[in-house]
Amino acid sequence: MRHPLVMGNWKLNGNKHMVNELIEGLRKELSTVDGCGVAIAPPALYLDQAKHAISGSHIALGAQNVDVNLSGAFTGEVSADMLKDIGAKYIIIGHSERRTYHKESDEFIAKKFAVVKAAGLVPVLCIGETEAENEAGQTEEVCARQLDAVLETQGAAAFEGVVVAYEPVWAIGTGKSATPAQAQAVHKFIRDHIAKKDATIANQVIIQYGGSVNDKNAAELFTQPDIDGALVGGASLKADAFAVIVKAAAAAKK
Repeated sequence: MRHPLVMGNWKLNGNKHMVNELIEGLRKELSTVDGCGVAIAPPALYLDQAKHAISGSHIALGAQNVDVNLSGAFTGEVSADMLKDIGAKYIIIGHSERRTYHKESDEFIAKKFAVVKAAGLVPVLCIGETEAENEAGQTEEVCARQLDAVLETQGAAAFEGVVVAYEPVWAIGTGKSATPAQAQAVHKFIRDHIAKKDATIANQVIIQYGGSVNDKNAAELFTQPDIDGALVGGASLKADAFAVIVKAAAAAKK
């Protein structure tokens, strides 16, 4: 049986004081919550500090990016082995901001996926369409292409224990969010697409929704059968708002 996962992507935000204060708030707010996985993805610079701050809690550590190389002359990069060594469990790959600002292709993201899996870590594979693609009716085509970059090179078995995050690009940081029905339709398509290769694995893949998820709209999203939690941006920087989202996910799936 799938359990929801709510993960906070802090993006390029934070400082040493904020890391401690936010995690202290999360520990208090979430101390009695069960039935929902919780993870945070601070900037790489603060991963070690965050790991110590979450020690003894059920909050897992995630990272926002990873390189395809494990070592060598790759200035400024961070490897999967390093992230594992420091205590990270989840690694976000394919986020639309990486695809857009850093020109990361589907093929390059598939390489990252393989590296993360080989290290024994959990890829959080972000997929989703732009506003123009959405308006052109290409949502399913785009999501299928982004999934196929992994499915066709690594097989459906590679999705065992993996998280997929559907994040419509037009909804990220815009205040716009897909309606629960819209999001559910795409989530069902994603699960069905993986099921064409392996129905058993498709049924256990966690598919998060991301895109302006907040404490006001989360509960309704989580009532949908194929929405397994959320990848949260701005709202993850506020302990009370993030906790409401986690509690909503836990309550919806009981």
